[in-house]
Amino acid sequence: MKINNPQIVEESYQGISRYTLEDEMLMHREIECIGEINSESVNSLISQIRYLNYQNPDQAITIYINSSGGEVSSGLALYDVMMAVSSPIETVCIGTAASMAAILFAAGDKRKMLAHAKIMLHDPLISGNLSGSALNIQSISQNLMRTRATIAKILAKHTKQPIEEIYKNTAEDTYFYAEEAIAFGLADGILEKFER
Repeated sequence: MKINNPQIVEESYQGISRYTLEDEMLMHREIECIGEINSESVNSLISQIRYLNYQNPDQAITIYINSSGGEVSSGLALYDVMMAVSSPIETVCIGTAASMAAILFAAGDKRKMLAHAKIMLHDPLISGNLSGSALNIQSISQNLMRTRATIAKILAKHTKQPIEEIYKNTAEDTYFYAEEAIAFGLADGILEKFER
């Protein structure tokens, strides 16, 4: 089922103007990382972050996250942009931040979760059937281990946890609810009220 982006209608002396809810949020420096992380969704988020950074590099950008993750390469591109802009990035987990989405959430300068939100960490996965020559499989395995090390370093940096603790908690699916995420260093607090 396709859900249309809601429109806001305003009437003024100039007439009637229509714009999307996403446009309204962007005017308030708020963007959403919802659903699968892939090249299409990440390219949109990168464009929005860069635009807002150019508009005012000193003002915070808030990213609301509710995602089960997705492509690591696309997620790392978004992570690099988040680190490269001058605007402080505030992340809010509004449901689930899993896999690559958890890394993006943890990378925020200020990180809040709703009371019943959760974060899930795990090692990067291989998608599809693994087949090919021994050398091809070895190359895939080496790349996967390099990606694992990269993600572990990022999580260690943002959680202040030792790398061994990160590897322990990513060896299998590990869920953190709000209080646990705060204790582990994945989040800074619980968002109790949305403020304008």
